[in-house]
Amino acid sequence: MKILLFGKNGQLGWELQRSLAVLGELVALGTDSTDYCGDFTDLDGIAKTIQSIGPDVIVNAAAYTAVDKAESEPELARMINVAAPRVLAIEAKRLGAWLIHYSTDYVFDGTAGKPWKETDRTNPLSVYGKTKLDGEQVIIDAECMHLIFRTSWVFASRGANFVKTMLRLAAERDQLNVINDQFGAPTGADLLADVTSHCLQQAMLHPELGGLYHLAAGGTTTWYDYARCAIEFARHAGKNIKVERESIKPIPTSSYPTPAVRPLNSRLDTFKLRSTFNLTLPDWQIGVRRMLTEISENK
Repeated sequence: MKILLFGKNGQLGWELQRSLAVLGELVALGTDSTDYCGDFTDLDGIAKTIQSIGPDVIVNAAAYTAVDKAESEPELARMINVAAPRVLAIEAKRLGAWLIHYSTDYVFDGTAGKPWKETDRTNPLSVYGKTKLDGEQVIIDAECMHLIFRTSWVFASRGANFVKTMLRLAAERDQLNVINDQFGAPTGADLLADVTSHCLQQAMLHPELGGLYHLAAGGTTTWYDYARCAIEFARHAGKNIKVERESIKPIPTSSYPTPAVRPLNSRLDTFKLRSTFNLTLPDWQIGVRRMLTEISENK
């Protein structure tokens, strides 16, 4: 089996190189690749790359994810999140290949009082959310074999992330203000990669399993409690933490305005994924603690 992976240098792409390599011949590309085109702003180059490699599986871990910047760069966000996935889907259909794609909780408006199901009405509030929703639709419309995974609050020990920012600020400041009215489940890129590999193997044996799934770690938290969890872990590990526990203050989203509107409820109902592929998804704290241990050991 030949697998073509786009976005190899991102948090998810890095983990996918590990989880997919055991399944067959893996060609992993990024924007800096030279032998083949991995730049999603070059649509012709992407199409020619797929035609040249002729993969059995195309995995798209590339995306425009600068949520706030997308408000001022809608054309670029649309090219990377919609136009490029359309090319992948058309080529996958032509080859009879599987397409694996990742989407986001931002396709919802966050107003529901319960975790979002795959069948719930979408209503993105931002350019980023709209382009990711349209990216899903062009894949579905192309009628290629596909697995689309919507996820939320992705993290990894590699690269920048929310936890690393909080730990840096906690070492510098006497007080931290963190949003406490957005709810979700921090989801590790390693978990996403491992589940992807598992689901792909099952879907290739049973094509009727293809479709759209919600994939996130178990449990629910807020950015405030997420930050406190990470800071207290670091404090107990003997790291330089200046801010005191009582000086980490919860604030509402309205106190921290951003160019893009975020959904308050990012909880995803993963029952369909768990029941279809016989999976148990670990609680979010397990992955976060693992990441914190890796960060601590690498310093």
